[in-house]
Amino acid sequence: QVQLVESGGGLVQPGGSLRLSCAASGSIFAIDWMGWYRQAPGKEREFVATITWSGGFRNYADSVKGRFAISRDNAKNMVFLQMNSLKPEDTAVYWCRVSVGGSNNNWGQGTQVTVSS
Repeated sequence: QVQLVESGGGLVQPGGSLRLSCAASGSIFAIDWMGWYRQAPGKEREFVATITWSGGFRNYADSVKGRFAISRDNAKNMVFLQMNSLKPEDTAVYWCRVSVGGSNNNWGQGTQVTVSS
């Protein structure tokens, strides 16, 4: 079983920055990739960014390209999401997700990000 714990959410003004962290533990013998998804009020959950574990290949949603940056710490089994130039439409619950040995249905508990003045 895989456990994911996110941190770093909060309230920030438009144009501000936040950094989300996610730590994986448990049965993480072979991580394929880790990433972030989000769900805004009244909307479906959507992809934000992923990073592969071995090669560090990054993929971003068009809505966050140039503003968000995903990174990883392989030694600590952690993934990060640096969010800059935040907009009110970035307000959502953000979830960490990990694919281990081909199984990608591993999610954290979610962390709230609110962008408001």
